[in-house]
Amino acid sequence: MKDAHPCRVPRVSPLRPGRISALLLTFSVAALSLTGCRPHDFPQYQPNQREYAYVTNGGSNTVTVLDVINVRLDRELPVGENPVAVAASPTRNEVYVVNAGGSSGMGSVSVINAENNSVAAVIQVQRQPVSIDLDAAGEVAYVANSGSNTISVVDLRSRRQIAAIGAGEEPVEARVTPDGKTLVVPNRGGNSVSLVDPAMRGVRAYFEGCPGAADAVILPDSSKAFVACAGGHQVMAIALAHPEAHPAQPDRLEALLDVGRAPVHLALKPDGGEVFVSNSLSNSISEVYATTDDVAGAYMMGDYPVRGLVSADNSLLYVGNLHSQEVTVYSIVDGKRISFIHVGDGPSAMALSSAGHLLFVVDARSADVAVVRTASHSLFTMLPAGRGPNAIAVKAFRLP
Repeated sequence: MKDAHPCRVPRVSPLRPGRISALLLTFSVAALSLTGCRPHDFPQYQPNQREYAYVTNGGSNTVTVLDVINVRLDRELPVGENPVAVAASPTRNEVYVVNAGGSSGMGSVSVINAENNSVAAVIQVQRQPVSIDLDAAGEVAYVANSGSNTISVVDLRSRRQIAAIGAGEEPVEARVTPDGKTLVVPNRGGNSVSLVDPAMRGVRAYFEGCPGAADAVILPDSSKAFVACAGGHQVMAIALAHPEAHPAQPDRLEALLDVGRAPVHLALKPDGGEVFVSNSLSNSISEVYATTDDVAGAYMMGDYPVRGLVSADNSLLYVGNLHSQEVTVYSIVDGKRISFIHVGDGPSAMALSSAGHLLFVVDARSADVAVVRTASHSLFTMLPAGRGPNAIAVKAFRLP
């Protein structure tokens, strides 16, 4: 069995030249954190349990693999050129990394076998892919190719692209609804949103008037989507088609919601009740009631908020403030900020461990990952990443 004791200084692999200061910071922070470490704050793992966090490093063409159970660096794994997004399979012990490629070349998806953390396959897609989403069964992936204005449909079992669906100009996401019947595609260059029918492999509806369309979330019942219009100050609410209703309901624009300036990211509560909008140029978040499309208010965060993450129990919102070294903790129940967590420079992407006891914060400018204890909202340790880290996903599983 691995050494899975959580209250020890994590082992860190040798760092690159020039990172000695980061190594010293790791151990000094860990020493301070361990003085208050309580074993009951951490889950008890079985011998066959594994859990890893995967961080894409666009500047070094690698993925940093972090051992969540032992809170340490596992390895740095070479992938394709300019990895920019990552997703974990809900059904297989696999992780999928989107490689944007060079300025003129085609992109790809690297398939990582999570059991041994090696690259098992490479799937060719189209030009400049930037995001990936998976269907609920983990059988099909949808990759937004911003350089070719298409969505790649990837069969994950056969490991190949089986279709390319035309979208709008410069699609940045292709979010699949939980029922698998719709892809919501924000087109940043086209200032628009496309709704794609995966079965028909074509666009069934198109909505203009969303400048710099950037991010989408979908309600758990697949009834509605929200899209952030990052080039302005609004969020688009779209009611999704319900052909089984009597009478049948088509796709329709429900509302344009006024929020803060440059809304770049949306965080949906797991219960679907509220959407939290990161307004990067207003240094705030806006709270939107999902069923009524009411904007409850705006709340000041840190400097340039770019990412929100809601805890599994719907109680807390973590906000990464890119132009700072802080993550803001916002109490959803109380409607106020309750803490600031000091992390590395440029917190951007975030992910929670499967048990929710650790928050991993990717620091874009200091090229490291802050590990935060959610029980105390305190920094536990810092782990190194590659150059230009930009995205993270967590995969937990049991070996046979």
